[in-house]
Amino acid sequence: MTGAAAPMRRISVVGTSGSGKTTVARRIAGRLALPHVELDALYHQPGWTTLPTEEFVARVDVATDGPGWVVDGNYREVSDHGPVWAKADTIVWLDPTDARLMRQVVARTLRRWVTREELWNGNREPLTGPFRWDPEQSIIRWAWTRRGPTRERYGAAMADERWAHVRWVRLRNPAAIDAWLDALPGDPVEG
Repeated sequence: MTGAAAPMRRISVVGTSGSGKTTVARRIAGRLALPHVELDALYHQPGWTTLPTEEFVARVDVATDGPGWVVDGNYREVSDHGPVWAKADTIVWLDPTDARLMRQVVARTLRRWVTREELWNGNREPLTGPFRWDPEQSIIRWAWTRRGPTRERYGAAMADERWAHVRWVRLRNPAAIDAWLDALPGDPVEG
């Protein structure tokens, strides 16, 4: 962990797909009584269409205009190249081991696939998604192929002077996540 001990009010939760960003972000938001912004819900429109970059950045800028929020997601155009990190006071990086990451992303994907759970704006896991080899069409393959580059990206960002104003919190396992959340002010809220 780096950065000053100022109160946390503008928090970005990042990590590889399947690392638990949304679950942890919801828990932080509940604990600190802050609004939760899920970047995937803004970006992925009905029918898996995506917002044009300028509109996406504008919507995220509005969503992070207030004095406090918890944002989860990895989109560069709004995080390290956009409004989220520019406004953030804390970045929580979820960085589980490869084995834990894959267990989590496979279990989550299969649960969503079997139950036909709505993700965002009417979208659901594609029926063939878990069986695709192309990372662009399978979140499981995406998580596997992006885990190394994601670690490099956030490891470099932690050392980057541009983000010296930000408190970094790197959490590697559920026990560390729970201990960190338990230390936050406020009432415990389950995600």
